Amino acid sequence: MLLPTFFNNVFILTALLVVAVLCVLAKKLTPAAGVAAIVVGWLIFAGAGYVGELQLFTFFVLSVLATRHGRAIKGKAHGEMRDAFQVFANGGVAAILAVCAMIDYDHTAVYTLMIAGSLAAAIADTLSSELGMVYGKRTFNILTFRREAKGLDGVISIEGTLIGAAGAFIIAGIYMWDSSLWIITVAGVGGNVIDSVLGATLERKGVIGNNVVNFSNTAAGALIAFLLL
Repeated sequence: MLLPTFFNNVFILTALLVVAVLCVLAKKLTPAAGVAAIVVGWLIFAGAGYVGELQLFTFFVLSVLATRHGRAIKGKAHGEMRDAFQVFANGGVAAILAVCAMIDYDHTAVYTLMIAGSLAAAIADTLSSELGMVYGKRTFNILTFRREAKGLDGVISIEGTLIGAAGAFIIAGIYMWDSSLWIITVAGVGGNVIDSVLGATLERKGVIGNNVVNFSNTAAGALIAFLLL
């Protein structure tokens, strides 16, 4: 039992190290962000296994592709290098829940569902924001429903929201094809809505920054998954 566990950890850590180094060399992550990504990735594997790691990897790949897509429309400043705080803002909740899953072993299934909910919210936010700027035809403030320019905090589009929901559904499908499918999808969409509301209110006023909004988004996704369970 110990030998397979050892090799699994070595395999995952090696894979995480390779991906982190490549991202740092490609200037997608700062060196500190690369280290943070390795820590977050290993904790999620330790708490949620290969399923949790696949969800995290899917979030990473889709996020990179979405960020690169339509860069000419988004502007040159878009797609900047991510720092450690941004990594933690998106994956920190999942990592914390993974630690809880390791400590509170009797409720591991609950924590892994919440991890899926947090990552579903993270990908829903990323895809709706990144691809909504490209494909959104009518963008409006989530609170006032008045038309506003793309890219502003709290501004959404129907197209972007649907794309975000599709991303949450993908994470849910990786987790399991049962009743949890709709729980995780709804959690992802719900977290994304809360993200937009915080963006339209506290972030616009400068009370909180984008990292806090993203962390709150993933925390909301985890909490919604728990409540629906």
